[in-house]
Amino acid sequence: MNGQREKVVIVRYCEIHLKGKNRGYFEQIFMNNLEKALAGIRHEIRRPSGRYVVENFDADMTDEIEERVRKVFGVHTVSVGTKVRADMDEIFDEILRIAPEKGTFKIETNRADKHFPLDSMQVNAQIGGRLLNAKPALKVDVHAPDTVLHVDIRENGTALVFKGIVKGAGGMPVGTAGKGMLLLSGGIDSPVAGYMIAKRGMTLECLHFHSYPYTNMQAREKVEELARILSGYTGGLNLHVVSVTHIQEEIHKKCPEEMMITLLRRFMMRIAERLCEASGAQCIVTGESLGQVASQTIEGMTSSNAVVKNVPVLRPLVGFDKTEIIEKAREIGTYETSVLPYEDCCTVFLPKHPLIRPDLAKVEKAESALDVEGLLAEALSGEEILRL
Repeated sequence: MNGQREKVVIVRYCEIHLKGKNRGYFEQIFMNNLEKALAGIRHEIRRPSGRYVVENFDADMTDEIEERVRKVFGVHTVSVGTKVRADMDEIFDEILRIAPEKGTFKIETNRADKHFPLDSMQVNAQIGGRLLNAKPALKVDVHAPDTVLHVDIRENGTALVFKGIVKGAGGMPVGTAGKGMLLLSGGIDSPVAGYMIAKRGMTLECLHFHSYPYTNMQAREKVEELARILSGYTGGLNLHVVSVTHIQEEIHKKCPEEMMITLLRRFMMRIAERLCEASGAQCIVTGESLGQVASQTIEGMTSSNAVVKNVPVLRPLVGFDKTEIIEKAREIGTYETSVLPYEDCCTVFLPKHPLIRPDLAKVEKAESALDVEGLLAEALSGEEILRL
């Protein structure tokens, strides 16, 4: 490197190290997801032991790269640092550049290159001593320092020098835990449910139901924006859009008013299962939280589950309260979009007194007044798919 400094972004992963003989599979998918996240930015990714290092990029793109990789599921922590030659003078020069002028500090060294002439404690002592001489207002505190200055001596004759470790998205790499069909409304809950299940490694397909002309195009655009935000964490996704307008009109005409939401949910689940079969998704994912609204009682969930025959229904938020869901929505960046005042299909023909604890036999009897298969075929025939 001949004394040249190069900006790097250091990425550390979460649970992959626990995967034993399958670790290589998880690491490769993780690498692919990092590459997807950095699409459009010139860069290289190296994979030294236990971490990934993004390098050979325009220094002006450093903040953008850090922001993108932080959102990749599987990322434990991220640091922006500098790569220098594994030479004590060059390491010290960089430490001197990033160290504060006053306060307390400690040097923390990782020596991956066991041929380096000094061990970690010796590097700490020498660099720390020189820093104290150069900046007399600094003091050493190895227990609770204001600043930790890191030196990572690698096997290839280089060293990474950095301070600051930023928390990443955590979880497992998307693509390591199958594929799910997320029922994505315009509300607060379902985007959070999608985030939570993608964090466990699941690839997402999203399904949105609309009731145009009873709902306007702004409601649909809102959902598309929510899907775009989610795609920033998942490396892209498909948004399936299906109209349930005629289904709602038929339920409204032929079934008891209080069963409107219950029956609509059953149609949604049937459509979701059929799209699972078509897309290769292995489960349905919803944003339901037990007891939050009338349709989310255990009886309501039982009624909607009853029509799903071949895939499980996952509810990542089932034990969350509304405050917890809102906090997570703010954290992942979906909240401000979710609260835009555009109504979704579930507000159309909303009954004054929705059924809270539907009896499955009575629900099935009421549903018998409908041409279920005909309505499903009509709805599915108008499906749109957007790649986000």
